[in-house]
Amino acid sequence: MVNTDGDRRAQLVDDAVEHVTAHGIADLSLRRLGDAIGVSHRMLIHYFGTKEQLFVEIVRTSEQRQRELLTRLHGERELSPADVARLLWRQLTDPRMAGQERLFFEICGYALRGRPEAVRVLDGLVSDWLGPLEAAETAAGADPVSARSRARLGLATVRGLLLDLLATGDRAGVDAAMEEFLRLYYSGLE
Repeated sequence: MVNTDGDRRAQLVDDAVEHVTAHGIADLSLRRLGDAIGVSHRMLIHYFGTKEQLFVEIVRTSEQRQRELLTRLHGERELSPADVARLLWRQLTDPRMAGQERLFFEICGYALRGRPEAVRVLDGLVSDWLGPLEAAETAAGADPVSARSRARLGLATVRGLLLDLLATGDRAGVDAAMEEFLRLYYSGLE
């Protein structure tokens, strides 16, 4: 089977995601990342252009993986919607994911300041999540009219609590806030 440029690029992103997950992004250069994943920094420049453009791809890939996990968890019939949310929350707040979560907020900050190499991360940042979350809301018994608003509220709450965790390190406080949110959010649906 011939390895195409697209296949190679996808593999490099996967390798970069794994490295960032394991080691974070503190002072990460293309040279060090290339060394860590077994390619030259010039190869990374060839495929991604800049470090920031590669970071955008890491964020987009990580987000896609999280949506796929959400979809898989919702497919498990024995789990309640709140249980699915708790499992996803545990995955997102696993200390090994802190590097990816920091990168997410850093790249979003770059994009919101209009840095051209990062602006692409805003494409689908919310809308890509609304479909799967809205479907989950409807399946949990939410009125189809309110499912989209509920999906957006859930996404915003999770992202806000992730930022809180990264900023404060208050795991117990953030977990308690998530439990309270889930109690309020699912009251009347389960």
